[in-house]
Amino acid sequence: MSAEPAVPAEPLAAIRAPFLDQAAEVVDAPILQPLGLLLELVGEAMRPRLFVVQSEGGQETCLRPDFTVPVVRQHLESGRSSGRYFYEGKAFRASPEPGRPDEFRQIGLERFDAAGSSVVQADADIAVLAWRSALAGGRSDLSLWLGDIALFAAFVDSLGLAAPLAARVKRVASRPRLLAAELARAEGVAAAPSDDGKLAGLLSGLSEAEAATVLEEVWALAGIDPVGGRGPAEIAQRLIRRAQAAQAPALTGDQADRIRRFLAIEDAPQAAFDAMRAVAGAGALDAPLAAWAERLELLTAAGVPAAKMRFATALGHAFDYYDGLTFEIRSAALDPERSVAVGGRYDSLPSRLGGASGARAVGCVVRPWRAWAGGES
Repeated sequence: MSAEPAVPAEPLAAIRAPFLDQAAEVVDAPILQPLGLLLELVGEAMRPRLFVVQSEGGQETCLRPDFTVPVVRQHLESGRSSGRYFYEGKAFRASPEPGRPDEFRQIGLERFDAAGSSVVQADADIAVLAWRSALAGGRSDLSLWLGDIALFAAFVDSLGLAAPLAARVKRVASRPRLLAAELARAEGVAAAPSDDGKLAGLLSGLSEAEAATVLEEVWALAGIDPVGGRGPAEIAQRLIRRAQAAQAPALTGDQADRIRRFLAIEDAPQAAFDAMRAVAGAGALDAPLAAWAERLELLTAAGVPAAKMRFATALGHAFDYYDGLTFEIRSAALDPERSVAVGGRYDSLPSRLGGASGARAVGCVVRPWRAWAGGES
């Protein structure tokens, strides 16, 4: 495992300073996190990047890949309806690029507001916080890239798809391989065969409890001790979902084409919004785009230059629990995959962890080594 170099004290303090102005509670999170829970929340695609740890006979855990999930859990345990939490520490993710660090420092803030609070204002506040922190590192080539998972969901709703198909398209939107397979079905192109296709088909006629029992019996007969943090019920549920998706109605050619066109939009915000309206049709996205006009006004009023902002409809993150605003702060000196800061809205995550529905949640994280002008290049 390779560690990211340390940032000198002075620039690190400057990058940290905007977070200290937020009157947030300082929190930490255990380095070891439950593997099964994280995979369920952040998506199976993250598994190859996690450092898995398991004691003999113990539950599988992993080194902390990020702070958001553990901070959400701490907030829920507090019983409060709102709160702001500041954290700084090491995170651990295996880099897909040789030579890149697997251990790195993060500085971030997670914000929780009661149901009914202003989403637009909180979104703008968190993006401005990340911008000011990133800018304090000394780079002069930063840009703010914006996206919105909920905006894509509203576009999908405008297509008039059957409910199961609409849910499927929304779920795979941030996963290029799965989205390509769904779009290929619209053209009658067979997707690559899945190793679990026959088993998924057999299980799809059973209830989840019955399917889980069948899996346990198969494992026992084969002498298999499953690993990976998932129980038979979770695995059966995923297999059934895959079988149902394969049997579901496909997109029409026109619907698939419109989705491709929508997800290809990447431009200055106003130009991007005009392009979205052209693809979606008159009136389809009026409400979410009106909210975005307000966000842009708040961002520019807070000092983010309009010329430094871009909007990309396909902008997502490694963690797929985001369900609203997404953003990245990029440096022209770095590869786009190496963002200086990222953030977004994840209102549904607290409820998935047992919190009350309707609560608001948004956060951001800055990578100091990338923000510092003397750091990564």
